[in-house]
Amino acid sequence: MAQARKATASKTDGDRIMVEWRHWEGLVPYETALAAMEERVAAISAGTAPEAVWLLEHPPIYTAGTSADPADLTDPDRFPVHSAGRGGQYTYHGPGQRIAYVMLDLNARGRDVRRFVCALEGWVIDTLAEFNVKGERREGRVGVWVERPDHPPAADGSLREDKIAAIGIKLRRWVSFHGIAINHDPDLSHFDGIVPCGIRDRGVTSLVDLGLPVSMADLDLALRRAFDRRFGADGLSSQLPPAPRSM
Repeated sequence: MAQARKATASKTDGDRIMVEWRHWEGLVPYETALAAMEERVAAISAGTAPEAVWLLEHPPIYTAGTSADPADLTDPDRFPVHSAGRGGQYTYHGPGQRIAYVMLDLNARGRDVRRFVCALEGWVIDTLAEFNVKGERREGRVGVWVERPDHPPAADGSLREDKIAAIGIKLRRWVSFHGIAINHDPDLSHFDGIVPCGIRDRGVTSLVDLGLPVSMADLDLALRRAFDRRFGADGLSSQLPPAPRSM
């Protein structure tokens, strides 16, 4: 059964808790995480709990966002399928994938959804840079991508690129749910039962697939450092560019 480790917190000069970080041990059932997020977001909205980031892993599951096309679920019997209520389409969660659920109050950080999504992408890009991986945004495709010159080119002759991180959020009273999923070392064949994020001509990759001897603990430390740069006490990074797409 999944258990939460002791939480740590980021603080301001007045020793006021800004963001509480929590690691969950083991594989956390998806429904358990959703119920816990519901409770936490309600508490953040009520002012009775601080913002939070939860780091965890799920058992294998396909989740459907609000834009999911049923035709993109190509093997519905392979793993459980859950309607997540977040933005986006189909994605896979499972062991070896670092989930970071981000519950932040955008009332205090600027009510700009596109900027927030762009900040989440920037957080992932900064994290990957610590391992000398160049993550990139793509117009019209939420998430983070890496070019693969080591692989054969795409059918149209363009450079192959794979997705390494997915992003999906939901807002309630301007407090965020859900967050990011970075592929550390999941079984990449598990993505075969869906069209990830509705994109048929791109693949998926992971840090280990890229040949990097990175541990999950290494990834967590990099996520924490990059988060503090992007989402410090002053809100979203002032250096963050506006999102290049409409939502």
